[in-house]
Amino acid sequence: MSNREADGAGSERPPDGMPEALGEESRRLTREQLYTMAATASINFSSMICYSILGPFFPSEAEKKGASNTFVGLIFGCFALVNFLTSLILGNYLTHIGAKFMFVSGMFVSGCVTILFGMLDKVPSGPMFIGLCFLVRAMDAVGFAAAMTASFSILAKAFPNNIATVLGSLEIFTGLGLVLGPPLGGFLYQSFGYEVPFITLGCVVLVLVPVNMCILPKYDSIPSKDSFWKLILLPKVLLLCLTIFSLSACLGFLDPTMSLFILKKFKLPAGYVGLVFLGLALSYSLSSPLLGLISDKRPNLRKWLLVSGGLMTALCFFMLGPAPVLHIESQLWMFVLVLVLIGFSLGMSAIPVFPEILHCAYENGFEEGLSLLGLVSGLFNAMWSLGAFAGPTLGGFLNEKLGFEWASAIQGGWALLTGLATGVFYITEATRRSSSSSLHNPSGNNEERTHLMGSDT
Repeated sequence: MSNREADGAGSERPPDGMPEALGEESRRLTREQLYTMAATASINFSSMICYSILGPFFPSEAEKKGASNTFVGLIFGCFALVNFLTSLILGNYLTHIGAKFMFVSGMFVSGCVTILFGMLDKVPSGPMFIGLCFLVRAMDAVGFAAAMTASFSILAKAFPNNIATVLGSLEIFTGLGLVLGPPLGGFLYQSFGYEVPFITLGCVVLVLVPVNMCILPKYDSIPSKDSFWKLILLPKVLLLCLTIFSLSACLGFLDPTMSLFILKKFKLPAGYVGLVFLGLALSYSLSSPLLGLISDKRPNLRKWLLVSGGLMTALCFFMLGPAPVLHIESQLWMFVLVLVLIGFSLGMSAIPVFPEILHCAYENGFEEGLSLLGLVSGLFNAMWSLGAFAGPTLGGFLNEKLGFEWASAIQGGWALLTGLATGVFYITEATRRSSSSSLHNPSGNNEERTHLMGSDT
């Protein structure tokens, strides 16, 4: 294990680039750090609540407008595909655009487009409705990508020594958005119709824009020569990208499929469908701070969190239907319990990934600074978005052709493959390092053996 890895909370930064006073001050938050956390919490909460309100009622509303399950999945997936492309571009040019400007402008675009999405019920059914859904979701994805890419970079810049702990703590607000979005969206939809949920939440996001303009600190940085290709072609980073992709694909699969399954299987009204989402969101948000703290304090455990989280996610998706081969009748209490376990297992894998990529980049000579943080955050968001595109798209198709039970079991295969691959990689890496250290220190072993033999005589 390298010295940086053994340093616990300071493992994410090179030892020669960290002032000694920084470690002493890390326990006491500065005003800039508090403002940064407040701004990031606002984007985590507002973006997730706007994203998650679609789940309980939009699939059924889109079906009334002539969209099939496959097209509903594509509408959800379109957001992620545009997010993927935009995150790569914005992450690469973060230092040129400015992190604060990117953050605030992304929130503004997202708020405006959320309001526009609430006007789509006025559009005629058929191709025009479907086409405008794609267009508005794509515009929303651009705003979301800008805000989240800047958010990750600013957080890593403000909290260089405990980024996983801070990310995990702020996932509480992500979870709150996921928790409140479905029931709030379902309630507003049932009470006031299609437009009100989007107009209300879009206005909330727009109100937060001037607030963040005032409180968010400005971080400047010199552009670096490092590129996405240099980063992603590192074997370990490539494997971690596949982990991000698989987790996001599993989570995104639930967006267009789970509400329809609950409505048909358990005969719940739309307002109660959102409450079922609470199991996943609550377990994820409540476990994330603890998992982030473990990831920072015990960086050697990150690899095992990644492996066990992936395998646990695969098992949970196999049980979500459950898979028809098990011949188990699906029940509401069991469905909610599996969702709770999925939320915890996703946190086990998702929280350690960002600091693990940063650690790998520093080990391979990348320059420290906001430019690298932009690359890593852009790459993280891009891979997450790619999975969020594949999950709903493939999930909608499989759900239409095979049914939810088989579709969820197949979706769990992503997590199974990456969990096994990550385990094999880390075991191989540990074996290689062990053999390499023994080859580089034969003289030390011989001297120790001679010393011991001399002392015996």
